[in-house]
Amino acid sequence: MAEHRIHRARRSRTPVAVAIVVALLVGVGVGVGWLVARSAGRATPAAARSSSAAKSRSARGLRHGAPSASALAPRPAPSTTAPPPLRLSAISPPDGARHVSATGPFVVRFSAPLAANSPMPRLVPAVIGRWTRSGDAVIFRPSMPLLPLSAVALVVPANTQAADGARLLHAQAVHFRVVDGSVLRLQQLLSLLEYSPLAFSSPREPAPADEARQRAALYQPPAGTFSWRQAGWPLHLTSLWVQGSDKVFTRGLTMSFQADHGLHPNGARTAALWSDLLAALARNEVNRGGYDYAWASKQPPEHLLVYHDGRVVVRTPANTGIAGSPTPDGTFPVYTRLRRQVMRGTNPNGTKYADLVQYIAYFHGNDAVHYMPRADYGIPQSLGCIELPLGQAAAAWPYLAYGTLVTVTG
Repeated sequence: MAEHRIHRARRSRTPVAVAIVVALLVGVGVGVGWLVARSAGRATPAAARSSSAAKSRSARGLRHGAPSASALAPRPAPSTTAPPPLRLSAISPPDGARHVSATGPFVVRFSAPLAANSPMPRLVPAVIGRWTRSGDAVIFRPSMPLLPLSAVALVVPANTQAADGARLLHAQAVHFRVVDGSVLRLQQLLSLLEYSPLAFSSPREPAPADEARQRAALYQPPAGTFSWRQAGWPLHLTSLWVQGSDKVFTRGLTMSFQADHGLHPNGARTAALWSDLLAALARNEVNRGGYDYAWASKQPPEHLLVYHDGRVVVRTPANTGIAGSPTPDGTFPVYTRLRRQVMRGTNPNGTKYADLVQYIAYFHGNDAVHYMPRADYGIPQSLGCIELPLGQAAAAWPYLAYGTLVTVTG
């Protein structure tokens, strides 16, 4: 019995003794290791903490699985290099182009596709239409044809941005001019507005207020027929009419319309002329003054006939140019009108003249129909003008409006 108790006591003391010995040994080992590390200069408190943190991360990694190779690989530093500037590759039409289609399309091509929120190019003056994207290009199609002879600028703004962030450094622009409209349509419109002695009719004539179809007709006129409004016109006038031809007959009609609408009455076709023609048609602003024509004959006795709407309204003797300074044969439109003027020049003998004249209508260079005091009329006496007696000059002058054709024969 006593031996058994002694054995239990020994067995119970043994674990406690072992634990004490192990603790002492560990403590001594840690102390020695710390002294060795300190003396060697290899360990510091910060290093110890870093080592401890590394061991902790390693332990967590072991508990949650080993990290992947990509996680262990060094991460590249973010790039700070900006993309190269956006560039313009091409613009159609090119700068300075003439006779450009009125219906487009107008194309701007870049060095890269544009960002979804990038501003689009613009047309100046503004044109109604739509921009679409196609790869690295943007394309504009007008909703209706542009006016003939319009001067247009296509502007690409500097803040145009590509999908990769690149930007256009500087705004760029090209300038172009639209193709002219049809001379036949010009004649049709002047007839519809009653500036012509010929009437025009067509079953396919667009409604005056239909701007889109009216603009399209400027380039593709509807088929139709012309007919003289009155039967009393002389052959000298009717022979001048040529459908679809921009000769003196059509220029005279154009000048008459220009004078009535504040445009320079020179017979030239411009974008403003086409615009005013369509506007007048839409507002039904037709000519109420009829059509006038003058015919001067150099056959003796020299005389002048003035026609209005197919009938003679003035018949008067006239003086034309002398042999050394004749009045030219041909047909010419009146381009300047003056109520009175002192005409100055040099006579064939070298002497100077300064004559007060009245009711002046210039039709060819310095040649005009006007009043000039003479002892008689009906023979060559002028230096190229058509001189009339005072009363007849006053009666003729209202009919010799801008664009009125003056024919000289003989």
